[in-house]
Amino acid sequence: MSREKEVSLRSAGFVTEALVLRFPVEVFEVRSRALPPGLNRRRHVVFSTLHGIFGEDGGMQRLLDQDGISYAGSGVESSRLCMNKEETKQRVREGDVVTPNGIRFRTGMAPSAREIVSRLGSRLVLKPNGEGSSIGLQFVEGREELEQRLPVLESGDWLVEEHVEGRELTVGVLDGKAMGVVEIMPESGRYDYESKYTRGRTRYQAPAAIPEATANGIRHAAETAFSACGCRDFARVDFILTDDGTFHFLEINTLPGLTGTSLLPMSASCEGFDFIELAYRLIMPAIERFKRESEQG
Repeated sequence: MSREKEVSLRSAGFVTEALVLRFPVEVFEVRSRALPPGLNRRRHVVFSTLHGIFGEDGGMQRLLDQDGISYAGSGVESSRLCMNKEETKQRVREGDVVTPNGIRFRTGMAPSAREIVSRLGSRLVLKPNGEGSSIGLQFVEGREELEQRLPVLESGDWLVEEHVEGRELTVGVLDGKAMGVVEIMPESGRYDYESKYTRGRTRYQAPAAIPEATANGIRHAAETAFSACGCRDFARVDFILTDDGTFHFLEINTLPGLTGTSLLPMSASCEGFDFIELAYRLIMPAIERFKRESEQG
């Protein structure tokens, strides 16, 4: 149902190939905002690769909970929260994690370009408040360009932030523990949708070439954010590292991409996990919950 369908299908293919080596696997394609026919809480544990709206914002999780079906990943409330970028930032700030300054608004109700620039500066980032995969991400230079962009934004909930210059970093969190820090180096200097999904447009370094103390600080911040947002099992947390050594939290992805070139597997590779081992570790907490619930009747 989301604009991340292609990425979802790619993740599904890779996860299926990995899990089938250790478990009996059935593949279900979701074609509506409903559970696919045939799911059985007494014999199925769900590993969802539904990225984006409905699959990642608590919609599918709510339906699974209502039917008593065990599933991997975060629950309803944390999924909903982490899909909302501004609410997530507010939550992680409570754990003393630094975030970029920003303003949330609905289309047609945005502050004036003059007010935004006076509060956030002239170099800005515009993004939908509830989308993933960098969909709708826009970089803005100056008030005049912002004045042109604001009236033509797609209808919805938006976030405008100060553009924090620095190195893009990401770290996977597995069962509450941060793994390796990965550096993202797009050729264009901007990690937008094209850079993310066009082969050869971005280089990656895993682990990132940063001081160990900085890496430890980022891992600690990722674990703090994961806990503060009530996440479960796994997630990926993104940061910007500025020249002065400050790392700014950007967002948490509770259902990150899981292809052979995705960032969570890169982070896991720093810990010695190949994709097959990672898939096993991602699903096992859900299997353990399934076993406990089965024993309880």
